[in-house]
Amino acid sequence: MRDPRDVILRPIITEKTSDLMGQDNKYTFVVNKDSNKTEVAYAVEKLFNVKVLKVNIMNVRPKRRRVGRFEGTKPGYNKAIVKLVPGHTIELFDL
Repeated sequence: MRDPRDVILRPIITEKTSDLMGQDNKYTFVVNKDSNKTEVAYAVEKLFNVKVLKVNIMNVRPKRRRVGRFEGTKPGYNKAIVKLVPGHTIELFDL
């Protein structure tokens, strides 16, 4: 099992993820490309002292960007949406 800080890279905080936090108790993170659902669940439980109910992981494809005549891509990443057991919250996100 990997170190939890190597699995979860950073949180994703947008309007849509804020709505998910308030309504469905779901939190969104950028995770390592090689991690699976059990590693993500273990990492969230160890880092934030909460109980995980469900984990969904998806690939976010690289986006093409252009500056003048030069074209490149932004890197893709894996996104994990973690649903917590009712009654548990992550204080890091409380604004």
